[in-house]
Parts: sequence; structure tokens; C-alpha cells
Amino acid sequence: MRRSDESVPFSAKLNDLFAKKRHANGAEFSNEHVAAEIGEQGVTISQSYIWQLRKSKKDNPTLKHLQALADFFEVPVAYFFDDEVADVVNQQLDGIRSDEERLNEMVGGDDILVMAMRAGELSEQGRKQVIDLVNMVHRLERGK
Repeated sequence: MRRSDESVPFSAKLNDLFAKKRHANGAEFSNEHVAAEIGEQGVTISQSYIWQLRKSKKDNPTLKHLQALADFFEVPVAYFFDDEVADVVNQQLDGIRSDEERLNEMVGGDDILVMAMRAGELSEQGRKQVIDLVNMVHRLERGK
């Protein structure tokens, strides 16, 4: 537990975001990927600068860089300034992460992901038909 007079370092907060917000396949974002994505949004930031921020070599990023990092990781910029906001966001991210991990364990293969993605593109009626079909096959395989 952190003492109330101790502030979490910027690098720790940024590293928490890298650890908790990941690619759809579960892989951690690289510094290069984050820099490229931020660059596509019109903010110039290098992968080496992100590395320096993560390693506490630099600790005073510009507001523009803070906002770009917050936007990339989909957190409020206050995450970096306010430890209470960071705690709430981290709790939410922990909950999302455990849901994703459970889903990945249940999914178990690319074919299931493809089915889910395709089903997501169907109309409401089409999704209902797919659910009915999956339920019927499930019952048949279970002998019920």
C-alpha cells in the first residue's frame, strides 16, 4: 500500500498502461508501435523518447505528449497527474484484463475468433440464427 504522501512515478504509471492495455492478441504494445500510432495522429514522438519515459530517464513530458499517450491508451490525461484517478483507472483496467484473459482461455483458437468476428458483422436476425445453430450443435455433441 502506498503512503498518502508518496506519488507514483510517471514511469510506473506509463509502464502500468503498457502492461494492461494490449493488442487484441494479448501482446504488449512496443514503444515503436505506440510512437507510430501517435505519429499518425499528428503528434511527433519517438520510440526512444517513450523508452526514456518508461525508464525514468526523462520525467517531464510536454502536455502534448501526455495527451497523446493518454489518447493512445484510452485513459484521461489526469491519470498521469492524479494518483486517485490512476488507481480507479487501474482497477477498471484490471477488470477488463481479467475478462479478456477468461475470454482468451475460453476461445482457445483462431477459428473461434474468426467465427465471433464474422458473427459481429451479421444483422440481429443473423446473429440469432447463428446462436440457435451453435446451441443445437452443442446439444447434439453433448447427447441431449
